[in-house]
Amino acid sequence: MEINVLGALTAHERGLPVVPTAAKPRQLLALLALHADRVIAVPTLMEEIWGENVPRSASTTLQTYILQLRRRISVALADDPALDAKDVLVTRLGGYLLRVEPGQVDAHEFERLADSGRSAFEVGDHRAASDLLRRALALWQGPALVDVPLGAVLELEVLRLNEERTTVLERRIESDLRLGRHAEVVPELRVLAARHPLHEGFCAQLMRALHRTGGSWRALEAYQKLRSSLVRELGLEPSAVLQELQQAVLAGDPDHALHPASAD
Repeated sequence: MEINVLGALTAHERGLPVVPTAAKPRQLLALLALHADRVIAVPTLMEEIWGENVPRSASTTLQTYILQLRRRISVALADDPALDAKDVLVTRLGGYLLRVEPGQVDAHEFERLADSGRSAFEVGDHRAASDLLRRALALWQGPALVDVPLGAVLELEVLRLNEERTTVLERRIESDLRLGRHAEVVPELRVLAARHPLHEGFCAQLMRALHRTGGSWRALEAYQKLRSSLVRELGLEPSAVLQELQQAVLAGDPDHALHPASAD
């Protein structure tokens, strides 16, 4: 089964769609997909679907949702008498497991590529890191599970994925900066700094890219915009690292400004 969660939820078995239209079965499928090949306990599934207000009929209703999913899978498997829907959506003691082949859930492939990209970055292979991280980011087609109602469990999963996406994006840009692609990343960083006015990492990268391309005054302008946002929204000054970067730009110290000692 091929499943996409990095955007709208889609799931296909043998090319046929199996995503239900009803909201709660969609939640159920999304959670099982994110934890594919691992047992999800019944209480966790109930928490996602009903929150703290679990009805007395929850056990029966959950089994009904599982049956609905299996029926859709069965339709897709109609031409394969050797495989049953229960072999795909498996009942285990105390829970359920969705069985998929490696690489068939886009979120898992994103994490695999992100891990490989981080490893390449850590050993200084920035060309490989940039390529791997770019491929990971290309899997995103929009906000994760954008068309699925989120319960307490899925909400945390989506938050985790979004934070990972931001981390991967920042690391990919850092790789490009290490490769000397300063001019190429300036337009992207301008957009990111505007969308995330409190994100010091994107601001620092924008400052370094502008400094390297001869726009030191624009780098200082970016710093002032971030500082104004931090003071206005949080009552905080920029971190010591960012203040040091500002001083390096003012002093015309490219070695410090372009190659920070602690970039991860």
